[in-house]
Amino acid sequence: MRPDLDPIDAKILDLIQNDAALSVADIADRVGLSSSPCWRRIKRLEEQGIILRRVTLLDREALGLTFEVVASVKLQMPTRDNLEKFEALVMKWPEVVDCMTVTGAMDYILRIVTTDMHAYDDFLRDRMLASGLVADVQSRIVIRVSKRTTAAPLGLVSRYVSAVS
Repeated sequence: MRPDLDPIDAKILDLIQNDAALSVADIADRVGLSSSPCWRRIKRLEEQGIILRRVTLLDREALGLTFEVVASVKLQMPTRDNLEKFEALVMKWPEVVDCMTVTGAMDYILRIVTTDMHAYDDFLRDRMLASGLVADVQSRIVIRVSKRTTAAPLGLVSRYVSAVS
């Protein structure tokens, strides 16, 4: 179900997802509203679950978190119970920044961030494989990231294209 948004809502979303530090006054000015109606729209978008949360993106390289792996994971027995157990474990592993259930020969794709290959090996051995749930892991070390964004592609929602272009 598509949300009931208008072009002003779309512009607000575009502004917030690109700079969550903008004040309500700045957002209101950019979309042509006064602060109060703009704030009410933002609150409505939060209540509707369209705005999940506002975060700060950190420079992982500056923090020494320069080793990134995309891992394909196959569970030994992909039962509902094992899927739930594995997903509960993943939620406790801070190194896993993305976990996706996928179709095909593997059950999950994980994006894992850590300091170096040795730290990844420790994570793999001491956590993932030690869980007793994993049958196979195929790791791909990320050499370079050509594109990474957290922004939802609002332009794909056809009736909002003109508002966010």
